Amino acid sequence: MIENGLLDQVVILTGAAGGIGSAIARTFHRLGARIVLADYDEQSVTKLASSLDPTAERVVPVAYDASNPSDADAAVARCVASFGHIDHVIPAAAIFEEQPFATMTDAQWRRTMAINLDGVFYICRRSIPHIRPGGTIVTIASSAAHEGCSPEHVHYGASKGGVLAFVKSLARELSPNIRVNNVSPGTIDTPMVTELLKQRGDQFLSVTPAGRFGTGEEVGDAVAFLCSDAASYIVGQTIHVNGGSYMGG
Repeated sequence: MIENGLLDQVVILTGAAGGIGSAIARTFHRLGARIVLADYDEQSVTKLASSLDPTAERVVPVAYDASNPSDADAAVARCVASFGHIDHVIPAAAIFEEQPFATMTDAQWRRTMAINLDGVFYICRRSIPHIRPGGTIVTIASSAAHEGCSPEHVHYGASKGGVLAFVKSLARELSPNIRVNNVSPGTIDTPMVTELLKQRGDQFLSVTPAGRFGTGEEVGDAVAFLCSDAASYIVGQTIHVNGGSYMGG
């Protein structure tokens, strides 16, 4: 059902040039979706879009700062102008910065919240009037939202915990017309966590029954499932993609 169900569906994906975001982009392109790829790194997201669709007919890149509500307005307007409507919104833009809590500044806290949590609100709020009935919102949280984050990432854990609460509340408000769900990745081997894996990779592997780190493509498959009709009775839920390192409900 997934293979055919996303053909010609219209998707807004933020954080599209990141490790997980670009994997999601490739998954949805393979499944035949039409996609607006939004990312802060304009050069990288443009390169990704060109690699997927040199004609720029089905994949449209936009420069995007998740912490700026005006950029959310622009991304939604570009999507509607290009494709006429929206079917799925995937807010994947996020930062993961290391800072001990004892020396964390107000600006560092606010920056993480502005991108990781406020950014989810901005793009969802502006997209919802254009999402067709039967559409979805699928957020990307983290295992950190469920079990606490690694040391020196309190702001990240708090922002992703906020995403979980956002999803549950919004799912109740938008159902049955729009389904809202979440994917919480565990340790996924992407550039965002390269330094962390160098420092603590062995520790993470020791508590991961799968015996390896995850891939962005595995996260992309979970997101695609939640956007498809195969997940039509799944509302306000989280799929954990973590190799068993966290087994909570």
